[in-house]
Amino acid sequence: MAALLVFGLWYPYPYRDTSGGRELFLIVIIVDVILGPLITFTVFNRSKPRSELVRDLTVVGLIQLAALGYGLWTVFVARPVHLVFEYDRFRVVHAIEVPQELLDQAPADVRKMPLAGPTVLALRPFRDVNEESTATLMALQGLPLSAHPEYWQAYPQARARVLAAAKPLAELNARFPQQAAAIHAGVAQTGKSAGELVYLPMVARNSFWTVLLDAQSAELRGFVPLDSF
Repeated sequence: MAALLVFGLWYPYPYRDTSGGRELFLIVIIVDVILGPLITFTVFNRSKPRSELVRDLTVVGLIQLAALGYGLWTVFVARPVHLVFEYDRFRVVHAIEVPQELLDQAPADVRKMPLAGPTVLALRPFRDVNEESTATLMALQGLPLSAHPEYWQAYPQARARVLAAAKPLAELNARFPQQAAAIHAGVAQTGKSAGELVYLPMVARNSFWTVLLDAQSAELRGFVPLDSF
């Protein structure tokens, strides 16, 4: 049930790989599975009265449940919430990265932290040079712009900018001929031909992937586990 919650709801493909969902869940399971047997081995003694043994094993069970609950909460707050177009790339934004006190500054239609996998958003154009300078300084300090709600906008509003930044898929094949099989597999999953797709790089927590987009609508079509920067 925990695995269905994590991989089916919070970390759907490809975020179980790109955002470390698989590793986080594995840590939770290892800790929980080891914790119970180890403590049980320590407290179990057949010479104990039955009531005392039941009490001890009940405490062990409660400790396991508490560890599982805390672990799942940690996985939850680290979940990906948005895939944001960031001017020339996509970036995966995680719940823990978003300053909650700034969430009210986002437009009402994107002011949410989804539970069932990331939604696709975009960063709006800078209003002036001062705002661009401030944003650049934040980026240099390691604060990704995509995690700041005040810059979010609905993805359809950025369609023209996305298509202007995207590159033909033929270019990806030319740059990475050794990854032809992975690219072909990604294209096959989209149900589109290579000529109908364009691509942009994607920055995630643990890796760099490539996003495949419809060349006409800029709609997200698929992913390739390939660093295309």
